[in-house]
Amino acid sequence: MRSDDIFGAIGNTPLVGLPKLAPKPGVRLWAKLEGNNPTGSVKDRIALKMIEVAEASGDLTPDKTLLEATSGNTGIAMAMIARRKGYGLTVVLPKNASEERLKLLELFGAEIVFSDAEKGTNGSIEVARAMAAAEDVYYMPFQYGNPANVQAHYEGTGEEIVRDLPEVTHFIAGLGTGGTLTGTGRRLHDHNPDVKVIAAEPELGDLVYGLRSMDDGFIPPIFDESVLERKFLVNSADALRATRQLTAVEGVFAGISSGAVVHVAQRIGAQLEGEADIVCLLADGGWKYLSTDAWAPDEGRAEEGVSESLWW
Repeated sequence: MRSDDIFGAIGNTPLVGLPKLAPKPGVRLWAKLEGNNPTGSVKDRIALKMIEVAEASGDLTPDKTLLEATSGNTGIAMAMIARRKGYGLTVVLPKNASEERLKLLELFGAEIVFSDAEKGTNGSIEVARAMAAAEDVYYMPFQYGNPANVQAHYEGTGEEIVRDLPEVTHFIAGLGTGGTLTGTGRRLHDHNPDVKVIAAEPELGDLVYGLRSMDDGFIPPIFDESVLERKFLVNSADALRATRQLTAVEGVFAGISSGAVVHVAQRIGAQLEGEADIVCLLADGGWKYLSTDAWAPDEGRAEEGVSESLWW
């Protein structure tokens, strides 16, 4: 693979089998490794698309400063792209973001504004919207309501799965902005209307980083629930166990939300009759979560560390 600059390395991520985690014979699990994107997450896709669309429309001009509410990964992706393109960037994120996220944001030159940890990303959205309304220097892509988010997954993530695994029967991803499920789901349904699209959703109150419960009072405007076959609730303990199992059994070092997705895939797969090919979107790599002790030898210590910080 060769590209003219770092933007060309976004997307076209590997799709790898997880044979040791398959719940029964004939049910195959596949991992879409989004941690292989340049800043280590699926959010590189949407950050680049949102910025390019805004530039093309004239909404984003050189005199503007980018502003985004984020739990970490979108902000990091935007920080890298903003620095490469020459824009300033201010990110608003909860105070309990992991140490790795903060260091990466600083490394790429982002200005950080903290919001109340207890309010999660909803609190970050409130703060960022108030800042955008108060000063016209900002351009806020607003990942939760930007159609370019969905477009990035329709044209990228979904197209790649169709290309690499045309026999796909199920697609499972975490419920964050809704862009991954909506955009990828629409492309897969265009390919085969029988493909089942399933969301991994945290139980209300669980800090399954970047995943969100639809009971928390905010439904992202871009999220099209009609694409889904179902939503599957996952608690933080099950997500952590599956994340650790991914590393120990398959050698895949992925983030905690990825464990939530694999947990759902195993439960869905165990209920199926006949053959199936289930694609699990692993949104990021595990290296941004090392400070949470998620892989500590003592599982109790790991659960405690993960419960105190955001995961996405």
